Order: sequence, then structure tokens, then C-alpha cells
Amino acid sequence: MSVGETPITIVGNLAGDPELRYTPSGAAMAKFSVAATPRSYDKTTNQWQDGTAMFLRCTAWRDLANHVAESLTKGMRVVVTGRLRQHNWKTDQGENRSMLALEVDDIGPSLRFATAKVDRVQRNGSGAASGPATDAWNTAAPAGAGAAGESQYREEPPF
Repeated sequence: MSVGETPITIVGNLAGDPELRYTPSGAAMAKFSVAATPRSYDKTTNQWQDGTAMFLRCTAWRDLANHVAESLTKGMRVVVTGRLRQHNWKTDQGENRSMLALEVDDIGPSLRFATAKVDRVQRNGSGAASGPATDAWNTAAPAGAGAAGESQYREEPPF
């Protein structure tokens, strides 16, 4: 992260399915909106009250974009971290416009009201993901491992 960037974390629900697109150079890009609605408890009515929803447009790139498109769907509660960006432009009528958007660094399902199954992906030398991981820290016995006591767990980190 560079000096002067604005990192934020937002928790909310996906307002729609992520849209996966590709740039002319072939880079994957997933665009989606997250709706965050504040809630407060009104003691006089003994009910929860919804505040005004905030919709934040988000963009994820490359492998993260592919993982978002494969894993997340409309309505899912997510936790998103990234860098806040302001986009400025002029309309055809010459009016100045701007909007805030989030360039996503990391995203995942919120486990507050749900469960998730995580499937790790293996990264090849180019940094691209390619199928189930062979994890050096995996605690499962390798295929063909002998009886109990003969496990081949690593004692030292793989780096």
C-alpha cells in the first residue's frame, strides 16, 4: 500500500452477483456492489430500526476476481478490505461528477450468520491459481502413509 491511500473494511451484503469481465490484455476483473445498512435498537419500541443503506461499488482483479465470481452470489454477507478510490469525470453536458469505489485487496464470506467450506487453490510459478493445493502445512496424512505413528508431518516450515 502506498503512502496516502485510504484503507477500509466494509461488512455488508452483495447487492447482486459479481460480474466477471476481462481487460483487452486478459486480466480478470470482478465488479460488484456491497450494501451496508446500519441497524440500531429502539428501546421505546423494542424493535430494530434500519438506517439508510450505503452501496459501495467494488472491483477485484486477477485471481481474486475469479475466486469472487466462483464463490460469492447475491445476498451473501461479506467482509471486504481494500483501498478507497475517488473517480472523477465530466458528463456530456459538462457537469463534474465523482464517486467513491473500493479497490478490493481481500474479501470473504462473513461467518457471523453462516458457515463456509474453504477450498484452497494451488499457485503455479507465475502466481496463477491452478486447482487443489498441496499444502506443506496440511495435517492430513499423505497418500500411502503408513500406520499411526508413521506420519510424515513437517517439523519445520517449508521456507
